[in-house]
Amino acid sequence: MTYEQLVVLNAIVTEGTFRAAAEHLNKSQPALSHMIKKLEAEIDFDLFSRESYRPKLTPSGEVFYRQATRVIQQMQQLGNLAKSLSAKQEAQVFLAVTATYPLKPFLKIVGDVTTEYPMTHVRLTRESMGGPLERLLRDDANIIIAALDNVPIEQVEAIPFAHVTIVPVAHPDYGPAKSNHLKSISDMQSYTQIIVSDSSSGAFEQSRDLLPGGLRWTVSDFAAKKEILLAQMGWGGMPKHLVAEELEQGKLVALNLEGYPPRHSQLYQIRRRDGDVGIVAQSLWQRLQSLSHVKS
Repeated sequence: MTYEQLVVLNAIVTEGTFRAAAEHLNKSQPALSHMIKKLEAEIDFDLFSRESYRPKLTPSGEVFYRQATRVIQQMQQLGNLAKSLSAKQEAQVFLAVTATYPLKPFLKIVGDVTTEYPMTHVRLTRESMGGPLERLLRDDANIIIAALDNVPIEQVEAIPFAHVTIVPVAHPDYGPAKSNHLKSISDMQSYTQIIVSDSSSGAFEQSRDLLPGGLRWTVSDFAAKKEILLAQMGWGGMPKHLVAEELEQGKLVALNLEGYPPRHSQLYQIRRRDGDVGIVAQSLWQRLQSLSHVKS
């Protein structure tokens, strides 16, 4: 039994067919079939039922596969450790952080690391929706802070990092904010919802809390969105930490909307399992775990 055979098994299961797995691994389909048959001969039971077009794990195959995924993850972690132990200080480290997360606690960690490794250039971007994931999967970021929506979990290592709360708000003199009774979706369709655009190119596009059939304005960031809300020109969901002062002072108020309660979003620190791990990126990864208790 080899690690390569387990990787092939995992690819067949996650990709759905031998052909798709072969394309994913850049190998021939007969080569993959041969490796699986050789593995089945060694363990003395069938991993897949061949009764249908798509390969389906047998009951014994499902048990074996669950353990195989653990072995693959452990091997990847061991490989990352070996890389970090032999690595030199990187010239650059790329970080992408969702715009819903407050940077202040994050920057303290980054500052400590850059003081220790002054020769490494840290590049930090703020991204919206699918932006962080796109950067990670295209090798434009070493570490991202983002939600797990649409993340191919088999390709990444993800650790719970922080919670943020998104609240629907508006200026107190804006139509739906003038009373606290529950507003239906149809009630809100004549009011303009302000949304922040997805910073991805579209391949990893995400959308949350969009009112169906309503009027919309799209802006590039939350700072612009807050200005529009304060100008009584619309309503929208905002990270609570970004409007805490305005809510306390009554410059903005929370809305009572059908299907739009405050949303508590779990964020993760995420990196690719197959990514190169340098000593600076590894130091950041480990120190960021100390922020896992932070809530916004």
